[in-house]
Amino acid sequence: MSKWTAANLPDQTGRTIVVTGANSGLGAATARALSRVGAKVILACRDTGKARQVAAGLPGPTEVRELDLANLNSVRAFTDAIDRVDVLINNAGVMALPLRRTGDGFEMQFGTNHLGHFALTNLLLDRITDRVVTVSSVAHRLGRIDLDDPNWERRRYDRWLAYGQSKLANLMFAYELQRRLAGEGSAVVSVAAHPGYAATELMSHTESVRDLVMALGNRLFAQDADQGALPTLFAATADIVPGAFYGPDGFLGLHGHPARCGSSDASKDRALASELWELSEKLCGLI
Repeated sequence: MSKWTAANLPDQTGRTIVVTGANSGLGAATARALSRVGAKVILACRDTGKARQVAAGLPGPTEVRELDLANLNSVRAFTDAIDRVDVLINNAGVMALPLRRTGDGFEMQFGTNHLGHFALTNLLLDRITDRVVTVSSVAHRLGRIDLDDPNWERRRYDRWLAYGQSKLANLMFAYELQRRLAGEGSAVVSVAAHPGYAATELMSHTESVRDLVMALGNRLFAQDADQGALPTLFAATADIVPGAFYGPDGFLGLHGHPARCGSSDASKDRALASELWELSEKLCGLI
């Protein structure tokens, strides 16, 4: 398993896979690899123009559908139009933005990375046949879930701690979803993945000098998007452990090939995960 590559992808003919944020970076690399092995890929993206450019280069059947995870009305419209999907890959995300809010009033990183995918998954769950893959990050270790102020309305905003909170929320959601699916006797499974340190456009939107620093880091140290997508592809198609977390097997999980990996103690707090789930349901208007 430690040397698993895209060449090991099993045939996906006849399967429909939704990839959020497939218009660039890891999402585009994920879509390309899945299309090469026969999957019908639905590119779920806010920027449908870029998504169509990606789709034009894919060898298999594709659909481009608008999905703005920072807008719950867009999430509902997207799910209303989906009949059936085998795999949902919750890949899209934003990172280290200045303080900004979604149209629904959520802090942008928490609202996009976690709440948008939380709503998407729950609204689509009755039409998913196989699994849900949620992409987290090694930055989840920076995160702390503040149930009293998840949207940074009373705390002094810190872009990196906000990003860490959103990625910790992604991971806790993936774990809690698996517990709930198993409790219901569902055949659908939930699994999490992270790309390690991969060079993508995600790192170029901090609107600060950090953009230049991270661009240099991407050139010198990061693995490319195709390599970074491998843990997601493994989680989406391989014989995985339900509720597990997969990432690169190299030093500090930053580079390498897909392997099962550990996560922070905070990510394993079942009571907090249940409370986060309940809060997310309320914020997303699902109860």
